[in-house]
Amino acid sequence: MASSASENSCEPKRKIQIYSTPTDVISTFWKDRYERDAKKYWDIFYKRHENRFFKDRHYLDKEWGRYFSVHVGDQPDSSDASTTGTISRKVVVLEVGCGAGNTIFPLISTFPNVFMYACDFSPRAINLVKAHKDYKEDRVHAFVCDATVDDLTAEIPTASVDIVTLIFVLSAVSPEKMSQVLQNIRHVLKPNGHVLLRDYAIGDLAQERFTSKEQKISDNFYVRGDGTRAFYFSEEALTSLFRRNGFTSEKIEVHHKRVENRSRGLVMDRRWIQGEFCFNDGIIPLHLDVQKNKEEYRRYKVPFCNDYEQTGLCKPSEECNDGVEVDLSESIGMILGDVPAANEVIDILIGDEAFTLKCLSKEYQHTCKATGFVLWESALMLAPLLAANLDIVAEKTVLELGCGSAGICSMVAAKVSHLVVATDGDPAVLDLLNENIKSNARHLTSSKLVSERLEWGNSEHVNAIRSLNTCGFDVIIGTDVMYVADAIIPFFETAKALISPVEIGKQKAALILCHIIRQVDEGYILAAASQCGFHLEDKWPSDTDGNAHKSLIGSWFSNDICKLQVSQSALRIMYFQA
Repeated sequence: MASSASENSCEPKRKIQIYSTPTDVISTFWKDRYERDAKKYWDIFYKRHENRFFKDRHYLDKEWGRYFSVHVGDQPDSSDASTTGTISRKVVVLEVGCGAGNTIFPLISTFPNVFMYACDFSPRAINLVKAHKDYKEDRVHAFVCDATVDDLTAEIPTASVDIVTLIFVLSAVSPEKMSQVLQNIRHVLKPNGHVLLRDYAIGDLAQERFTSKEQKISDNFYVRGDGTRAFYFSEEALTSLFRRNGFTSEKIEVHHKRVENRSRGLVMDRRWIQGEFCFNDGIIPLHLDVQKNKEEYRRYKVPFCNDYEQTGLCKPSEECNDGVEVDLSESIGMILGDVPAANEVIDILIGDEAFTLKCLSKEYQHTCKATGFVLWESALMLAPLLAANLDIVAEKTVLELGCGSAGICSMVAAKVSHLVVATDGDPAVLDLLNENIKSNARHLTSSKLVSERLEWGNSEHVNAIRSLNTCGFDVIIGTDVMYVADAIIPFFETAKALISPVEIGKQKAALILCHIIRQVDEGYILAAASQCGFHLEDKWPSDTDGNAHKSLIGSWFSNDICKLQVSQSALRIMYFQA
């Protein structure tokens, strides 16, 4: 591939990127992972931001005060929020997805008659609520609960809640599970109780930004850079969702506000949807009527389109531009796709050595194109194996392909190797790698470890690396580099061009790969390796479990590392020779 380009200088060189080409939706692997680990991503969110991210929602009094300031004999839908002459009765409110308490504490401060149940599936968020200075058990009961799975009646008496608030919460739930949340809510709501909702609306700037990236999970459903998710509702979709689950829509409206950011010279259109829904115990949920449910579901799936007449959506209200608090969770930086700084410092103990590494927090792995800034699981597995089996690299020349900014395997190898060359194709990643090498210099012999830029399949880069070691490399390492099909052949071609053809004693030079099987299956990897002149000598886990520790790779695992083996069971190791 690279040679054909050099023979014909008129043809532009093909550039290989180790991240995938744009597709309409993310892969099934990541879609399942976002769903499975949703709680973990939100817990990481609150670990990072604590209670500093969202503003307290003081607009609730203005928007829905009549529901909370209910007096004896009044109806909750009374238009007069200042009814006097009678004593306010107790109003029981459930906040689903309470986060750090930005709804809870403004409400109990404004309305002394309100008692609040508050739940969130992030344990860290609930801890933040309970640590708040205004948290009192006679006013608030906060508990961990995944409303898509856990039964709310385990914490709340049946039919005891007057009002349920859903503030930018339902959008974080997979569309397939939204009905489960509403059915769960029905169990604790009183007859004629209300659900008050504010959430993201179709056409919001954040959604338009998502459509230009590889962050789409399904129609109107996207993943953010930190692994949390957001769904964008239309009036019709939201009305249909609640109707299908036994609620009547009393008021629903899309709001629009134009936000200016003078420092960036930007004008941004923000849209959100607000609704009030009543639970009527006499309404049979449409999910129990199969035929009606099919009709409703067809109407529920409304395509994203800027033409509101074409989609049948109502145009967003623009009457409330002045004095309306936007309260949308994405910051301007998140919406505009600012690349987060690789400033997380982590300490890792490899063998008896402690390494301090600066890298990009793993919460940004999902959408950050520069994958080399993240310290991946495969490097964290292979590095201890090398440290425990230094004979793999002792007195040998070692090349790491796609080492990333951490370069932990190269650093471990540099303790005993004759020469280690750590390579990556991203200059910015190499800058951070050099910073990490410098900060861990006490473990290294500087002359033994060098970093160089290497794009796979780039003949100029390959020749530059070859000039550092004209005899070729005895061991080539690659961790988490087997996940984009277009990059695999160039990877193996590059490895073949740089591996040593000379046997070291009785052992041939080796190519060692450690990775998680993602978008490229094992068969494709093996076929590409064979095409480029490599044959598989061993792999772990082996096809026959009984022979796992009798194999070459199996012999690397000591009793201590067996614990690591179990915890990282999704990882694969392949041992090739040319």
